[in-house]
Amino acid sequence: METITINVQGMSCAHCEKAVTNALTDLGAADIIASANSGTVTFSHDPQALPLANIKTELVDMGYDCE
Repeated sequence: METITINVQGMSCAHCEKAVTNALTDLGAADIIASANSGTVTFSHDPQALPLANIKTELVDMGYDCE
């Protein structure tokens, strides 16, 4: 498992944080901390089973910008 933090622009409230957390959980990420205040999401994932590109695609499909 690898733990990383990515910038996610567009989260503005607790509902956004929960939506991002649920989406990443469904993809297979763990230990997710989404923060609208800092505009970041920290999570653990297995890069072989869940590539970072898949995570970013999911977030973009949800309407967020991520780096």
